[in-house]
Amino acid sequence: MNEKKVFGEIVEGYSIPVFNNREIRATAGIMFLAAFIALILILSGGNFVPVKYVLSVFVLEFFIRLFINPKYAPLLIIGRFFVRNQNPEYVGAAQKKFAWYIGFTISTIMFILLVIMNAFSPITGFACLICLILMFSESAFGICIGCKLYGLVKKDKAQYCPGEICDVKKKHEIQKISAKQVLVILGLIAFLVILSFTFGEKFKEKAHNLFESKK
Repeated sequence: MNEKKVFGEIVEGYSIPVFNNREIRATAGIMFLAAFIALILILSGGNFVPVKYVLSVFVLEFFIRLFINPKYAPLLIIGRFFVRNQNPEYVGAAQKKFAWYIGFTISTIMFILLVIMNAFSPITGFACLICLILMFSESAFGICIGCKLYGLVKKDKAQYCPGEICDVKKKHEIQKISAKQVLVILGLIAFLVILSFTFGEKFKEKAHNLFESKK
């Protein structure tokens, strides 16, 4: 197999090209944090400057991953640095490539609208929300939504999925959610509703400086 034409890493013991999912998750976390901070700055003060830098980096990152070589994608390199002392968790490269095309498409659309056209709209807001959901799902839960979509549109089955989610298997006892645990979640919801009715108006009061007397 000619490694120069292969998308992904050739690892002994794996029949297809793979990536280290630990560094991909770390990178998704970095990207989520950058996008979230940029969104907060827009919502709190209307500052669109940071998001323009973030989008420019995102487009460059996905372009390098897809059309040059993921080895040289800067954010993936940073992600690799942070998890360099952890054992690799390999994931099939094919489904990751599909997921990255989704990321590239969304970030390119936002780049054109926000950076080139210098305009915002419900389209950019919705696209930003989708990006945040995709990145948060990947970094926090290890769930690659784009990889799941790959299994729906591609005839060939995805291989080497994180947590072996591609393989049909019976849940272990420790993975099951009991009826009592469901009641705990319902109790939490009820607690929040009661809290809202009881202290809702109090919570809306503006906080004051602890070390200054209230006027």
